[in-house]
Amino acid sequence: MSAYSSAVVLDDRQRGVEVMAKATRRRFTAEYKLRVLQEADACTEPGEIGAVLRREGLYTSHLCLWRKQRRARELSGLAPARRGPVPKATNPLAATVAALEKKARWLTARAERAEALVELQKKVSEILGVELKWNGETP
Repeated sequence: MSAYSSAVVLDDRQRGVEVMAKATRRRFTAEYKLRVLQEADACTEPGEIGAVLRREGLYTSHLCLWRKQRRARELSGLAPARRGPVPKATNPLAATVAALEKKARWLTARAERAEALVELQKKVSEILGVELKWNGETP
């Protein structure tokens, strides 16, 4: 008896065991859902719907959900829903406002540099004793 059980163990080792890394969620297209619903609706004899479900590898809950979506006239609802967080709606004017704010900061910095240069010119003219004329007038 021990020889038999060791032979079985060796057989299992040689054959190997397949382990799936991660289960994947099945996704059904809207066309597939509509086709299965039409097939299920065409069934008239007892057990025909069960045969369709077994053949397709589906559950009755699939039919219930898909019929509910169809009744709600959500043809897009029959398409698989996107998973994950809903993307935030962007304001179309946000980019324009950001660009204008950036330009305003740039222009403010430029004006401050220009004022600093004017002040420097005034100090240099005082040191050198040169009179500066602005638009025909003295500052």
